Amino acid sequence: MAHHLPALNPPKTLNPNLHSISKPIFSFSQTASRKFLKFKKYPSVTSSTMSSQQQNPLPHIALTDNDHKEEVMNAIKTSISNCLSETHLDLTVPALKSKIRGKVRDIYDGGDYLVMVTTDRQSAFDRILASIPFKGQVLNETSLWWFNKTQHITPNAVVSVPDRNVTIARKCSVFPVEFVVRGYVTGSTDTSLWTVYNKGLRNYCGNSLPDGLVKNQKLQENILTPTTKAADHDVPVTPDEIVQRGLMTQADYDEVSRKAISLFEFGQRVALDHGLILVDTKYEFGKGADGKIYLIDEVHTPDSSRYWIAHSYQERFQSGLEPENIDKEFLRLWFKNHCNPYEDEVLPDAPEELVSELAWRYIFLFETITNSRFEMPGTKEPVHDRISRNVSQALSSLQ
Repeated sequence: MAHHLPALNPPKTLNPNLHSISKPIFSFSQTASRKFLKFKKYPSVTSSTMSSQQQNPLPHIALTDNDHKEEVMNAIKTSISNCLSETHLDLTVPALKSKIRGKVRDIYDGGDYLVMVTTDRQSAFDRILASIPFKGQVLNETSLWWFNKTQHITPNAVVSVPDRNVTIARKCSVFPVEFVVRGYVTGSTDTSLWTVYNKGLRNYCGNSLPDGLVKNQKLQENILTPTTKAADHDVPVTPDEIVQRGLMTQADYDEVSRKAISLFEFGQRVALDHGLILVDTKYEFGKGADGKIYLIDEVHTPDSSRYWIAHSYQERFQSGLEPENIDKEFLRLWFKNHCNPYEDEVLPDAPEELVSELAWRYIFLFETITNSRFEMPGTKEPVHDRISRNVSQALSSLQ
């Protein structure tokens, strides 16, 4: 069966006037057979650049095939059988004590630090659907780019980046609240804004919503819709309930909510400058041993965020069409149409074409946001061996 999907391709036009940031983040290169850490500077967006860019036409992101996509897709297809689906660093790195397996990340206890390995696992419906080539690297490097760009808003927990798929972070006491920020009325899950609004709810997580909104409409201002865990799913919660239930103190909530809104507004401006709309996202925060609040987990990745193509949004919205998007929804829909992903014990294998397209979309988003080409990893050394070696060296240098 053929599965036809809209093709996404890198932007033809990006702002050439962006300046280099003063504090670089890690990236990776290979010299002969040995890999070394090096610094790589990415462009940043200044306030003057943002204000001037808003007066200019939005960058046009082409949706037709080109040579670059063909090149990337070939690499993706040859890597489908070599995804990083599982890690066992607790067996290969003596300094690591234990492992917690999340939906996407494997988190290891490294004493004073946490070692977070972002795998290629793709989750939805609270289970693993497939493994997506290069996804872990894309998520890790996308987050690092944003962590670096947002240090003026909040400190983050990143300590070092020893590998394309790995972040070593300081240990924090994590707040049991996810800070979901939304700029548009959209979504299809039970806790999405459009779902609850369409059912008639006009006060959601402490936000008063006017009548007359339609799906995918931009809100008058960004809103915060926090959630907390209940058993195996997320539950919306109001600011008052967060404090009353002892999930956070009022002071901590006030600080984190301000940071979350500021992060989102900054992310929206950067995304728009690169031809994208940051529709909604989620943040997680924790408190370090020094009493400071740190941004943790991931930032503005295609797993934690919804992105739309900016230049076509208004016309499609006025025509009643869904926005052009960069997310995993098409893979979710395939599983919903071919099985019951909530109840079936065994799920069918995702079609290779869909897996490859999703891998491309993740890479497309990384390249669009960072205005840089995604660097394919080398294939001579097995991925798990590479990660084990790099993590061992990094932990030794931190002692």
